[in-house]
Amino acid sequence: MNAPSPTAFASPPGALAGLRVLDLSRVLAGPYCAQLLSDHGAQVIKVEPPQGDETRTFGPPFTGDAAAYFNALNRNKRGLSLDFNQPAARDVLLRLLAETDVLIENFLPGTMEKWGLGYEAVLAARFPRLIYCRISGFGIDGPLGMLPGYDAVLQAMGGVMSINGVPEGGPTRVGMPIVDVVTGIHGAFGVMLALAARGKTGRGQLVDTSLYDTAVSLLIPHAANWFASGQVPGLTGSAHPNLSPYDKFATARGEIFLGVVNDGQFRKFCKLLGCPQWVDDPRYIDNAARLHNRARLKAEIEALLRGHDPDELCKVLMAAGVPAGPVHTVADAMNHPHTAHRRMNVELGGAPDDTEAQTQRALGVPVKLSATPGAARTRPPRFAEHTEAVLKEAGYGNEEIAKLIAEGAVRTKRAGARKP
Repeated sequence: MNAPSPTAFASPPGALAGLRVLDLSRVLAGPYCAQLLSDHGAQVIKVEPPQGDETRTFGPPFTGDAAAYFNALNRNKRGLSLDFNQPAARDVLLRLLAETDVLIENFLPGTMEKWGLGYEAVLAARFPRLIYCRISGFGIDGPLGMLPGYDAVLQAMGGVMSINGVPEGGPTRVGMPIVDVVTGIHGAFGVMLALAARGKTGRGQLVDTSLYDTAVSLLIPHAANWFASGQVPGLTGSAHPNLSPYDKFATARGEIFLGVVNDGQFRKFCKLLGCPQWVDDPRYIDNAARLHNRARLKAEIEALLRGHDPDELCKVLMAAGVPAGPVHTVADAMNHPHTAHRRMNVELGGAPDDTEAQTQRALGVPVKLSATPGAARTRPPRFAEHTEAVLKEAGYGNEEIAKLIAEGAVRTKRAGARKP
């Protein structure tokens, strides 16, 4: 199935049009935070270190000069590279900040201070309207403050792995970087809160979020269950700790997920599947009883579903108001007609002046605004692709730019990159 082109959906500028963002972050949480802003119209300059964002090498697969992983996190941005170990590069950053609303960074805590660019000591006074979004592993204080953090490590330490998996396999990492992704969302939400406050006070502020805080915040309802009962949540596979039947079930050809959340839905399910006797069975009469007899109920349901096609069964159940869906692969989800209808499978082109434009398939924008919709517009930048344009906009002349490049403060070729 062909993905729709972004040009097929003309849209006005996004809600954040005119917002200027410097994205100094690398890998996932920070770049995703900046991409969320860029999808909704913010002008984002991605500032990479001389060796480039690590995710450029997180492949195969590769698309163009970067791994698909990098491309998933850096669309709608322009590219620049600065070596902040050099004073001239730090001066460039300060000049860029004069016209910047938001700075996003996820360096090891203390790095910006080492360069003389700390928010509290330098930037807050010099740029009082600046919103400074700091994303870290554990924050900058406390028993674990200043330590580096990575998604899988925080899934482990934050308790996420302990409730994901099956008893026979043990705690398991969630198969996508959920802590990083949600931290990026929290960062973008924090930026929006700070923008709202700046509209009232005229002053920016620090937005501080960490992978650790995010990991712990994901423990819903598990932390609440522990607070109330004192019982440590365990591994339940795909099942829900508080609901039944709310689990994955085998059918004749593949698996479905059945999400019954109340007694009314359970009654509809029983009627449709020809087992009305379960409605008044004391073992299944309400959710508490069904939870207590979860294993028996699952076995009976799967025996009932062995003769059913998953897609047809889910259509019937959903039409009757019983939440159910087939367990799809990534390819199934990307090629589903509803994915195309919701514009969640799109093609990215180059900028209007891009002479080497290559389209790339990408995920679409999940938040739809009626008057100022966001859009996945342009492909991620090649390394330092927009150096000249960005520096000229900041007031640098040709000779100054050439000098910065010759000195290595501004990089136009990625350090350590393999020659094609």
